[in-house]
Amino acid sequence: MPKMRTHKSTSKRFRISQGGKGKLMRTKQGKSHFRRKKTRRLRAQFDELHVVDNHGIEQRVRRLAPYLSKQS
Repeated sequence: MPKMRTHKSTSKRFRISQGGKGKLMRTKQGKSHFRRKKTRRLRAQFDELHVVDNHGIEQRVRRLAPYLSKQS
């Protein structure tokens, strides 16, 4: 059976948490545009990873990037 194809933009946007739980993590949108107007605190929050809470989106991402959990 051939390998499944990975959706490359999905694999760049999402990560799997390293704490053993295997949660799907994402960064916030709006990071690269109009950052001068935003507060220092908000700009710092753009660099943090956030957990994906929506189960439907999590299923969609895992279908698009089947080898995401095997990345280092």
